[in-house]
Amino acid sequence: MNARLIYKFFEAANMQRWNDHIRPVELTELDKQSHKMVIAYVLARFEETEKGTKIDWTRIIEGGIFEFLHRIFLTDLKPPVYHRMQKEKGGELNEYVFRELISEVPDIDPEFLERFKAYHLHKDESVERRVLRAAHYLATNWEFKLVYNANPTMLGIEDTKKSIEMQIEDHYDLIGVQRIMLAKKSYGFIEFCGQLRYQQRWARAPRIPRTSVLGHMLMVAIMSYLCSLRINAPPQRTVNNFYTSLFHDLPEVLTKDIITPVKKSVGGLEELISNYEEQQVEEKLLPLLPATWRKDFELLLLDPFRNRPRDDGAWAVDGAMLKGCDNLAAFIEANSSIKYGVSSKVLRVGKQRLLEIYQDNSNIAGIDFYQLMLELDRMDI
Repeated sequence: MNARLIYKFFEAANMQRWNDHIRPVELTELDKQSHKMVIAYVLARFEETEKGTKIDWTRIIEGGIFEFLHRIFLTDLKPPVYHRMQKEKGGELNEYVFRELISEVPDIDPEFLERFKAYHLHKDESVERRVLRAAHYLATNWEFKLVYNANPTMLGIEDTKKSIEMQIEDHYDLIGVQRIMLAKKSYGFIEFCGQLRYQQRWARAPRIPRTSVLGHMLMVAIMSYLCSLRINAPPQRTVNNFYTSLFHDLPEVLTKDIITPVKKSVGGLEELISNYEEQQVEEKLLPLLPATWRKDFELLLLDPFRNRPRDDGAWAVDGAMLKGCDNLAAFIEANSSIKYGVSSKVLRVGKQRLLEIYQDNSNIAGIDFYQLMLELDRMDI
């Protein structure tokens, strides 16, 4: 796993969206991309279970990662400008992104780079691309509803509203889009996930950039995917690792982010919290999903860091490796702020404890997390 590439994704936590509008909450590119991948999962599952469409889940994951990485280099462009340039100067834009990526991540894996280039040079109308495009507009629409209420008289706001609505309408052939736009159960699930934008990580410590639980989940998922590639995990296990990571903190929308020291400070408290989370998931979250795939989704949520047997192809998960990615994301969050000059005892102690966890047991499932942390610590950001 490449430390420079990881930090490139984390840069999106600094990228503000809708920053030329009044915003009731902070909206970042990292959070938007995380919400997009959550929505893409829902749309693809609907296509798979209700239409019988064959979904290539690897293409959904890697396509989402490639689109995210591409957008990081062009995030300063306003959407109308970005889309017009993509239409009229798409080739030149792609070449610019490729050059910048190689310049900033010179040791990037050649195979990963070639797939990234191919994805943007050879576009198609596959169901996976349409799912990702629809998820993009639905996530944008979720943000826009917040922005619209705060800017009802802004010049051009109605044009923006109409443009987003038209883009969503172009994807009504996807059954999940229809369900979400009905604003019933499926939308309730999307709204639940969106609420994790409001929950800040390290809430008791001043920190730059501030990151949400939702953005953290995508960082863990991307790292789990890169780790899965590194250890040559089979495709199904790689997919399981990604989605288990993407949803691993979802129960926190019901319980809030309870930090580990608090959980472990009172005997039996951690087990009590875990039981309560399971109960809340059963009562409030799962009923928002179609009955045909609630059981599958429950397996993603409960006990995400437990190793599941590798010979069980359907639900094999490298739980210890995912926990390593979770801790690595926490290390990046603390270390970045310290490097930016905003530090505190909480962040310094947290960083040191994360290093100590892996100092004597650094190799987890073939990934040396201790060396990764040291490499990230040495980087100039």
